[in-house]
Formats: sequence, structure tokens, C-alpha cells
Amino acid sequence: MILASNSLTTPAIGTLFWTVVIFTIFFVVLAKLAWKPILNMIKQREEMIKGSLASAEQARKEMVKLQSDNEAILRKAREERESILREAREVRDKMIAEAKGKASEEAEKIAEKARISIEREKAMALADIKEQVATLSVDIASKLLREKLGHTGEQEKLIDNYLKDIDLKKN
Repeated sequence: MILASNSLTTPAIGTLFWTVVIFTIFFVVLAKLAWKPILNMIKQREEMIKGSLASAEQARKEMVKLQSDNEAILRKAREERESILREAREVRDKMIAEAKGKASEEAEKIAEKARISIEREKAMALADIKEQVATLSVDIASKLLREKLGHTGEQEKLIDNYLKDIDLKKN
């Protein structure tokens, strides 16, 4: 137990001396050869990190700007869509109104043509009826006259009456 506690807790002077000498040599060698390149690498790394942070910040700002631009574009697109839809509705309503107006006018024209056609047919039918009535009247009159004038004495009386009426009317 003495042996173990003695060597670990109290180092020998020679061990301490050589440890300090080796550490100093190692420190000097590191300071001359490795310290500047290590510091330069650390500095470069620090600058690279700062540049990356600046780029990231710039990218974040651009992203915020792009988002606001996108929102503005979307808002404008929505407004344009609403405007186009509103115009389409107005055009549709106008076309429907025009179609209804044209249909109404066409219906009135058709009804007027039908009325005119009916009037024409009615006039033609009345003229035909009048012609048939006249023909029937003449036929009936001629039959009556033949029957009445079949007797010679009555014919002379009728002719004399007509001649008297004609002479009186002229004077």
C-alpha cells in the first residue's frame, strides 16, 4: 500500500522536470508550427459561419418579402377572379334578358302573324260564304221567278211594273 500511494501521489523531481521540459517543447513547437494555421482555420471557420448566418438572414428577409409579394399576388388574383366572375354574371344576365326580350318579341310577331292570318282566313271565309249565299240567292230567285213567271200574264204585269219604276226613278 505504501508503494502504490507513494508513486502516484508524489511524483519524483526528475519526472516533473522532464514533464515540464517536454510540455514546453511541445508548446513551442505547436505555437510556431500549428498555432497560426489552427487560428487561421478557426478564423476562416468563424467568417464562414458569419457569412452563412448573414446569407441565412438575407434569405429569410427575401423569403418574408416573397411571402408578402405572394400574398399580394394572390389577393390581386382573387380580386381579378371576382371581377371576372362578376362580369361573367352580368354578361349572362344580360344575355338572358336579351334572349327573353327577343323571345317575347318573336312570340308577339308570331301572335300578330297568327291574328293577321286568322283575319285573312276569316275574311276569305266570309267572302266565300257571301259568294255562296249570293249564288244560292240567285238560284233561289231564279227558281222562284221561273215558277212565278211561268204564267204569261204575270210576266207582263211584272215587266210593266218594273218599267214604270224605272221611268219614275229617271224623272
